[in-house]
Amino acid sequence: MKKILLTGGGTAGHVTPNIALLPRLRELGFQIHYMGSKNGIELELIKREGIPYHPISAGKLRRYFDWKNITDLFRIAAGFFQSLIIMAKLRPHIVFSKGGFVSCPVVWAAWCLRRPVIIHESDITPGLANRLSSPFAEKICYSFPETGRFIPSGKGVHTGLPVRKTLLGGDANEGRRLCGFQDDKPVLMVIGGSQGSLVVNAILRSSLADLVKTYNICHLCGKGNLGDTLPGYAQFEYVNDELPHLFSLADLVISRSGATTLFELLSLHKPNLLIPLATNASRGDQILNAESFAKQGFSRVLPQNDLTPSTLVSSIDKAFTEREEMRAAMEKSSVGDGVEAVIEVIRGIVN
Repeated sequence: MKKILLTGGGTAGHVTPNIALLPRLRELGFQIHYMGSKNGIELELIKREGIPYHPISAGKLRRYFDWKNITDLFRIAAGFFQSLIIMAKLRPHIVFSKGGFVSCPVVWAAWCLRRPVIIHESDITPGLANRLSSPFAEKICYSFPETGRFIPSGKGVHTGLPVRKTLLGGDANEGRRLCGFQDDKPVLMVIGGSQGSLVVNAILRSSLADLVKTYNICHLCGKGNLGDTLPGYAQFEYVNDELPHLFSLADLVISRSGATTLFELLSLHKPNLLIPLATNASRGDQILNAESFAKQGFSRVLPQNDLTPSTLVSSIDKAFTEREEMRAAMEKSSVGDGVEAVIEVIRGIVN
C-alpha cells in the first residue's frame, strides 16, 4: 500500500485543500498520515477526518525584528529533528505540503531522507514558507495562472486549488432553517476568514440598519466575535458541516480574498464582493488574488482602505445587480476544483 504524508497548517487555508484530497487518496488506496503543529488549527480539523496525526514543534519566521524570531528558530530545529524521527519510522512514499511554517521542517526532513515532495502554492506570489521549501520539492502545484513566472523552470504545474466536494451538496432550505430567516429576501453571506475580521465585522454591523431593509444576512464572524442580534441577521462564530447549506442559500458572498475561499466560490459559481486584507496587515497576497479574480470577471472588489458603512452598502448593491455577469464568467472558466489535477501530479511521482 502506498503511503502519503500530508502537511500544512497555521490557517484553515493551509489545511482544507489537503482535506479536499482525502476522498480521492482513499479511493486510490493510499495510507494517509498528517504532520502538523501541536496546537494549530490543523490539529482540530484533521482529527475530524480520522487519519493519524503526528504533532511536531513549529515556529514562525517574521519579516520584521522580533525576539520571537530567535526563540522560534529553536522550535523550528526541534520540529525538523522530530520530523526526521517520525518520517524514518513511517517511510512515506511521498510528502504533499500545503504550506504554512509548520511544513518547512517536514519538507526539509523529507529531502534528507530522499522522500519526494510536492508543494502546493495557493496565492499568486509564493509565501515565505513555500519559498524556503521549494528548492527541496520535485513539483510545485499552483492555483493562479499568474504564479507560473515565480516557479523554478521545470517544477511548476498549474492545477488550480483542491476544493472539498462536500461544499457542492448544500441545501438552501436547510441553510434558511439554520439562519432562521422568515422571508424570501435575497441573502448576503459575509465571511471574514477562519478567524473572522474585526474590521469587516465592525463596518458590517454599522451598516446593518440599511442592509436588512433589502437583504437577509448570514455572518460568519469568527470565534468570540458575536454581536447584538437583529431580525434578518444570523451570526455564527464558526461552521463546519453547516457551511455547504449556507453557501447554497447565499445570493452574494462578501469575503476576504484568501485563495481557498476564492476557489470555493469559483467552484460553486457564487457571485462575490471581495475586501482583501490591506498591506499593513499582510504581504499583499490577498490584493493580488482579488485583482486576478476581478480581471477574470469572477468578482467585484472593495479595497479595505475605501471601506466605510456607506461604501459597503453601495458596493453590495452594485455587486448584487451584476451577480449574473459574475456567475456567467465563472461558468465559462476551465479552472476551479484542482483535486484531480493535483492527484495526477502525485500519481505521476508515486507510480
